[in-house]
Amino acid sequence: MPLVTSTEMFKKAYKGGYAVGAFNVNNMETIQGIVEAGQECKSPLILQVSAGARKYANPVYLKHLIEAAVETTDIPIVMHLDHGADFEACKSAIDDGFTSVMIDASHHAFAENIEITKKVVAYAHDRGVVVEAELGQLAGIEDAVNVKAEDACFTHPDEVCEFTEKTGCDSLAIAIGTSHGAYKFKPGQKPQLRFDILEEVGKRLPGFPIVLHGASSVPQDKVAIINQFGGKMPDAIGIPEEMLRKAATMAVCKINIDSDLRVACTAAIRKHFAEHPDHFDPRQYLGDARAAVKELVKHKIVDVLGSDNKA
Repeated sequence: MPLVTSTEMFKKAYKGGYAVGAFNVNNMETIQGIVEAGQECKSPLILQVSAGARKYANPVYLKHLIEAAVETTDIPIVMHLDHGADFEACKSAIDDGFTSVMIDASHHAFAENIEITKKVVAYAHDRGVVVEAELGQLAGIEDAVNVKAEDACFTHPDEVCEFTEKTGCDSLAIAIGTSHGAYKFKPGQKPQLRFDILEEVGKRLPGFPIVLHGASSVPQDKVAIINQFGGKMPDAIGIPEEMLRKAATMAVCKINIDSDLRVACTAAIRKHFAEHPDHFDPRQYLGDARAAVKELVKHKIVDVLGSDNKA
Protein backbone atom coordinates (compact mmCIF):
# COMPACT_ATOMS: atom_id res chain seq x y z
CA MET A 1 0.00 0.00 0.00
CA PRO A 2 1.42 3.44 -0.89
CA LEU A 3 1.78 6.28 1.59
CA VAL A 4 -1.51 8.02 2.36
CA THR A 5 -2.65 11.28 3.94
CA SER A 6 -4.35 11.34 7.33
CA THR A 7 -7.71 12.57 6.00
CA GLU A 8 -9.58 9.26 5.97
CA MET A 9 -7.66 8.01 9.02
CA PHE A 10 -8.92 10.91 11.11
CA LYS A 11 -12.50 10.66 9.87
CA LYS A 12 -12.62 7.03 10.98
CA ALA A 13 -10.80 7.76 14.26
CA TYR A 14 -13.17 10.61 15.19
CA LYS A 15 -16.23 8.51 14.44
CA GLY A 16 -14.80 5.41 16.13
CA GLY A 17 -13.60 7.06 19.34
CA TYR A 18 -9.93 6.16 18.99
CA ALA A 19 -6.68 7.91 18.05
CA VAL A 20 -3.92 7.11 15.57
CA GLY A 21 -0.42 6.86 17.00
CA ALA A 22 2.14 9.27 15.56
CA PHE A 23 5.53 7.74 16.31
CA ASN A 24 8.75 9.70 15.88
CA VAL A 25 11.39 7.77 13.94
CA ASN A 26 15.14 8.23 13.77
CA ASN A 27 16.63 4.95 12.53
CA MET A 28 15.89 1.63 10.83
CA GLU A 29 15.26 -0.42 13.97
CA THR A 30 12.71 2.02 15.35
CA ILE A 31 10.82 2.08 12.05
CA GLN A 32 10.85 -1.70 11.81
CA GLY A 33 9.56 -2.15 15.36
CA ILE A 34 6.73 0.34 14.87
CA VAL A 35 5.60 -1.03 11.52
CA GLU A 36 5.78 -4.68 12.62
CA ALA A 37 3.58 -3.78 15.60
CA GLY A 38 1.13 -1.92 13.38
CA GLN A 39 0.95 -4.80 10.94
CA GLU A 40 0.29 -7.39 13.65
CA CYS A 41 -2.34 -5.20 15.32
CA LYS A 42 -3.88 -4.14 11.99
CA SER A 43 -3.56 -0.50 12.99
CA PRO A 44 -3.05 2.62 10.87
CA LEU A 45 0.18 4.45 11.63
CA ILE A 46 1.76 7.86 11.33
CA LEU A 47 5.55 7.81 11.05
CA GLN A 48 6.77 11.29 11.80
CA VAL A 49 10.14 12.90 11.34
CA SER A 50 11.40 15.87 13.32
CA ALA A 51 13.96 18.42 12.25
CA GLY A 52 16.41 16.73 14.60
CA ALA A 53 15.79 13.34 13.00
CA ARG A 54 16.29 14.74 9.50
CA LYS A 55 19.58 16.26 10.61
CA TYR A 56 20.72 13.09 12.35
CA ALA A 57 19.80 10.48 9.77
CA ASN A 58 19.76 12.55 6.55
CA PRO A 59 16.33 13.21 4.97
CA VAL A 60 17.04 10.90 2.03
CA TYR A 61 17.87 7.94 4.27
CA LEU A 62 14.79 8.41 6.44
CA LYS A 63 12.47 8.82 3.48
CA HIS A 64 13.66 5.59 1.87
CA LEU A 65 13.59 3.68 5.17
CA ILE A 66 9.95 4.66 5.59
CA GLU A 67 9.16 3.82 1.97
CA ALA A 68 10.83 0.41 2.44
CA ALA A 69 8.69 -0.20 5.51
CA VAL A 70 5.55 0.71 3.58
CA GLU A 71 6.40 -1.87 0.91
CA THR A 72 6.37 -4.63 3.54
CA THR A 73 2.87 -3.89 4.87
CA ASP A 74 -0.74 -3.53 3.81
CA ILE A 75 -1.73 -1.03 6.50
CA PRO A 76 -2.23 2.71 5.84
CA ILE A 77 0.83 4.76 6.77
CA VAL A 78 1.32 8.53 6.76
CA MET A 79 4.77 10.12 6.44
CA HIS A 80 4.56 13.30 8.52
CA LEU A 81 6.89 16.21 9.25
CA ASP A 82 6.81 16.97 12.97
CA HIS A 83 7.19 20.59 14.11
CA GLY A 84 8.06 22.25 10.83
CA ALA A 85 9.62 25.50 11.97
CA ASP A 86 8.76 27.63 8.94
CA PHE A 87 7.46 27.61 5.38
CA GLU A 88 10.76 26.47 3.92
CA ALA A 89 11.00 23.44 6.20
CA CYS A 90 7.47 22.40 5.26
CA LYS A 91 8.07 23.05 1.56
CA SER A 92 11.20 20.88 1.65
CA ALA A 93 9.29 17.98 3.23
CA ILE A 94 6.39 18.32 0.77
CA ASP A 95 8.80 18.36 -2.16
CA ASP A 96 10.49 15.25 -0.71
CA GLY A 97 7.26 13.26 -0.79
CA PHE A 98 5.84 13.67 2.72
CA THR A 99 2.07 13.21 2.74
CA SER A 100 1.53 15.38 5.82
CA VAL A 101 3.36 18.29 7.43
CA MET A 102 3.07 20.27 10.62
CA ILE A 103 3.71 23.98 10.61
CA ASP A 104 4.43 25.09 14.16
CA ALA A 105 4.08 28.85 14.25
CA SER A 106 2.53 28.78 17.73
CA HIS A 107 5.31 30.93 19.18
CA HIS A 108 4.22 33.81 16.97
CA ALA A 109 1.34 36.18 17.65
CA PHE A 110 -2.10 34.89 16.67
CA ALA A 111 -2.36 36.89 13.43
CA GLU A 112 1.15 35.94 12.32
CA ASN A 113 0.51 32.28 13.14
CA ILE A 114 -2.50 32.45 10.83
CA GLU A 115 -0.54 34.01 7.96
CA ILE A 116 2.36 31.55 8.16
CA THR A 117 0.04 28.56 8.45
CA LYS A 118 -2.14 29.80 5.59
CA LYS A 119 0.90 30.00 3.31
CA VAL A 120 1.92 26.43 4.11
CA VAL A 121 -1.64 25.17 3.62
CA ALA A 122 -1.87 26.76 0.17
CA TYR A 123 1.38 25.13 -0.98
CA ALA A 124 0.53 21.76 0.57
CA HIS A 125 -3.06 21.49 -0.66
CA ASP A 126 -2.01 22.27 -4.22
CA ARG A 127 0.14 19.13 -4.00
CA GLY A 128 -2.32 16.85 -2.21
CA VAL A 129 -0.60 17.12 1.18
CA VAL A 130 -2.42 17.76 4.47
CA VAL A 131 -1.37 20.25 7.15
CA GLU A 132 -1.38 20.16 10.94
CA ALA A 133 -1.11 23.49 12.75
CA GLU A 134 -0.66 24.43 16.40
CA LEU A 135 -2.50 26.89 18.61
CA GLY A 136 -1.19 27.36 22.14
CA GLN A 137 2.28 26.37 23.33
CA LEU A 138 3.53 23.29 25.14
CA ALA A 139 6.38 23.54 27.61
CA GLY A 140 9.40 21.22 27.52
CA ILE A 141 12.35 20.21 25.38
CA GLU A 142 12.28 17.78 22.47
CA ASP A 143 14.70 17.95 19.54
CA ALA A 144 14.55 21.52 18.21
CA VAL A 145 11.53 22.44 20.36
CA ASN A 146 12.47 24.25 23.58
CA VAL A 147 9.76 26.16 25.45
CA LYS A 148 10.21 27.39 29.01
CA ALA A 149 7.37 26.68 31.44
CA GLU A 150 6.65 30.38 31.88
CA ASP A 151 6.26 30.76 28.10
CA ALA A 152 3.78 27.91 27.72
CA CYS A 153 0.11 28.74 27.30
CA PHE A 154 -3.13 26.81 26.99
CA THR A 155 -5.15 26.95 23.80
CA HIS A 156 -7.99 29.48 23.96
CA PRO A 157 -11.20 27.84 22.67
CA ASP A 158 -12.45 31.26 21.54
CA GLU A 159 -9.68 31.34 18.91
CA VAL A 160 -10.00 27.91 17.31
CA CYS A 161 -12.85 28.63 14.88
CA GLU A 162 -11.25 31.77 13.47
CA PHE A 163 -7.87 30.05 13.23
CA THR A 164 -9.06 26.95 11.38
CA GLU A 165 -11.36 28.90 9.06
CA LYS A 166 -8.71 31.44 8.07
CA THR A 167 -5.85 28.95 7.67
CA GLY A 168 -7.67 26.00 6.14
CA CYS A 169 -5.53 23.58 8.19
CA ASP A 170 -6.61 19.94 8.28
CA SER A 171 -5.90 19.19 11.96
CA LEU A 172 -5.06 21.24 15.03
CA ALA A 173 -2.57 20.58 17.82
CA ILE A 174 -3.75 22.16 21.07
CA ALA A 175 -2.19 22.74 24.48
CA ILE A 176 -4.12 21.23 27.39
CA GLY A 177 -1.29 20.43 29.82
CA THR A 178 0.91 17.93 27.99
CA SER A 179 4.58 18.82 27.52
CA HIS A 180 7.59 17.77 25.49
CA GLY A 181 10.32 15.47 26.75
CA ALA A 182 10.58 12.76 29.41
CA TYR A 183 10.32 15.07 32.43
CA LYS A 184 6.76 16.38 32.19
CA PHE A 185 5.92 16.54 35.89
CA LYS A 186 7.91 16.94 39.10
CA PRO A 187 7.93 14.15 41.73
CA GLY A 188 4.82 14.44 43.89
CA GLN A 189 3.05 16.60 41.33
CA LYS A 190 -0.29 15.23 40.18
CA PRO A 191 -0.52 15.11 36.38
CA GLN A 192 -3.45 17.14 35.14
CA LEU A 193 -4.85 17.66 31.66
CA ARG A 194 -7.39 20.36 30.85
CA PHE A 195 -10.17 18.16 29.54
CA ASP A 196 -12.50 21.14 29.89
CA ILE A 197 -10.52 22.90 27.14
CA LEU A 198 -10.54 19.78 24.95
CA GLU A 199 -14.28 19.38 25.43
CA GLU A 200 -14.95 23.01 24.56
CA VAL A 201 -12.73 22.85 21.47
CA GLY A 202 -14.64 19.74 20.40
CA LYS A 203 -17.91 21.66 20.70
CA ARG A 204 -16.56 24.61 18.73
CA LEU A 205 -15.10 22.37 16.00
CA PRO A 206 -17.42 19.35 15.70
CA GLY A 207 -15.83 16.56 13.68
CA PHE A 208 -12.51 18.38 13.39
CA PRO A 209 -9.41 16.27 14.24
CA ILE A 210 -7.44 17.45 17.28
CA VAL A 211 -3.82 16.46 17.98
CA LEU A 212 -1.96 15.98 21.26
CA HIS A 213 1.77 16.64 21.33
CA GLY A 214 3.99 15.90 24.32
CA ALA A 215 1.87 12.86 25.13
CA SER A 216 4.46 10.22 25.94
CA SER A 217 3.76 8.31 29.15
CA VAL A 218 7.43 7.54 29.95
CA PRO A 219 6.87 3.90 31.06
CA GLN A 220 8.14 3.54 34.59
CA ASP A 221 9.15 -0.11 34.16
CA LYS A 222 11.55 0.94 31.40
CA VAL A 223 12.82 3.89 33.46
CA ALA A 224 13.51 1.41 36.29
CA ILE A 225 15.56 -0.78 33.95
CA ILE A 226 17.59 2.21 32.79
CA ASN A 227 18.33 3.22 36.37
CA GLN A 228 19.06 -0.39 37.38
CA PHE A 229 21.74 -0.68 34.72
CA GLY A 230 23.62 2.56 35.27
CA GLY A 231 21.25 5.24 34.02
CA LYS A 232 20.16 8.34 35.90
CA MET A 233 16.50 9.12 35.18
CA PRO A 234 14.97 9.20 38.67
CA ASP A 235 12.41 11.92 37.98
CA ALA A 236 11.19 11.01 34.49
CA ILE A 237 7.39 11.24 34.66
CA GLY A 238 4.97 11.30 31.73
CA ILE A 239 1.24 11.53 30.99
CA PRO A 240 -0.86 8.78 32.62
CA GLU A 241 -2.12 6.43 29.94
CA GLU A 242 -5.69 6.51 31.19
CA MET A 243 -5.77 10.25 30.46
CA LEU A 244 -4.59 9.64 26.90
CA ARG A 245 -7.21 6.95 26.41
CA LYS A 246 -9.88 9.38 27.58
CA ALA A 247 -8.61 12.04 25.16
CA ALA A 248 -8.76 9.49 22.33
CA THR A 249 -12.48 8.94 22.97
CA MET A 250 -13.08 12.69 22.59
CA ALA A 251 -11.94 14.90 19.70
CA VAL A 252 -8.29 13.75 19.69
CA CYS A 253 -7.51 11.75 16.55
CA LYS A 254 -3.69 11.82 16.70
CA ILE A 255 -1.43 11.29 19.71
CA ASN A 256 2.30 11.90 19.36
CA ILE A 257 4.61 9.36 21.00
CA ASP A 258 8.36 9.97 21.08
CA SER A 259 10.03 9.80 24.49
CA ASP A 260 8.45 6.40 25.20
CA LEU A 261 10.29 4.94 22.21
CA ARG A 262 13.61 6.41 23.29
CA VAL A 263 13.19 5.16 26.84
CA ALA A 264 12.30 1.66 25.61
CA CYS A 265 15.32 1.56 23.29
CA THR A 266 17.71 2.79 25.97
CA ALA A 267 16.39 0.34 28.56
CA ALA A 268 16.82 -2.59 26.17
CA ILE A 269 20.35 -1.59 25.18
CA ARG A 270 21.52 -0.94 28.75
CA LYS A 271 20.10 -4.28 29.87
CA HIS A 272 21.71 -6.05 26.92
CA PHE A 273 25.19 -4.75 27.68
CA ALA A 274 24.84 -5.54 31.38
CA GLU A 275 23.90 -9.12 30.58
CA HIS A 276 26.27 -9.53 27.63
CA PRO A 277 29.34 -7.35 28.32
CA ASP A 278 31.31 -9.21 25.63
CA HIS A 279 28.92 -8.26 22.80
CA PHE A 280 30.06 -5.71 20.25
CA ASP A 281 27.85 -6.39 17.23
CA PRO A 282 25.23 -3.62 16.81
CA ARG A 283 22.82 -6.19 15.39
CA GLN A 284 22.71 -7.85 18.78
CA TYR A 285 21.82 -4.88 20.97
CA LEU A 286 19.88 -2.97 18.34
CA GLY A 287 17.85 -6.13 17.75
CA ASP A 288 16.80 -5.98 21.39
CA ALA A 289 15.94 -2.29 20.97
CA ARG A 290 13.77 -3.09 17.95
CA ALA A 291 11.92 -5.79 19.89
CA ALA A 292 11.36 -3.38 22.79
CA VAL A 293 9.90 -0.76 20.43
CA LYS A 294 7.58 -3.33 18.88
CA GLU A 295 6.33 -4.48 22.28
CA LEU A 296 5.74 -0.90 23.42
CA VAL A 297 3.92 0.14 20.24
CA LYS A 298 1.62 -2.89 20.38
CA HIS A 299 0.70 -1.93 23.93
CA LYS A 300 0.01 1.68 22.91
CA ILE A 301 -2.11 0.63 19.95
CA VAL A 302 -4.29 -1.76 21.93
CA ASP A 303 -4.48 -0.25 25.42
CA VAL A 304 -4.04 3.50 24.88
CA LEU A 305 -4.97 4.48 21.33
CA GLY A 306 -7.63 1.86 20.67
CA SER A 307 -6.59 1.73 17.00
CA ASP A 308 -6.14 -2.04 16.68
CA ASN A 309 -8.15 -3.72 13.91
CA LYS A 310 -8.90 -0.31 12.40
CA ALA A 311 -6.60 -0.49 9.35
